[in-house]
Amino acid sequence: MVIFRILRIEMLAEYRTEITELKQSNTHFAKIFEKHNKLDQDVKDAEHGRVGMSDIEIEKMKKEKLLLKDEMLKMILESKKA
Repeated sequence: MVIFRILRIEMLAEYRTEITELKQSNTHFAKIFEKHNKLDQDVKDAEHGRVGMSDIEIEKMKKEKLLLKDEMLKMILESKKA
C-alpha cells in the first residue's frame, strides 16, 4: 500500500526512501502527501468522466497538486541536507 501511494507521485519517485521517512516523521508532510494523492485521483476521475467537473475546476486542482508537489520536494531536499 505504501509503495503504491509513493509511486503515484511519479516525478518524486527517486525520493521513495525520503518520502517514506518523512511520512512517518512529519505530520505536515504526510498530510500534504495524502492531499496530493486525493487531488490526483479526483483529477483522473474528472478527466475520465467518472465525476462531473468543469475544465476550470480541473485546472484549479492541477495547480493545487503542483503547489503541493513543490512543497513536498522542498521538504525532501531540506531533509537530505540535515
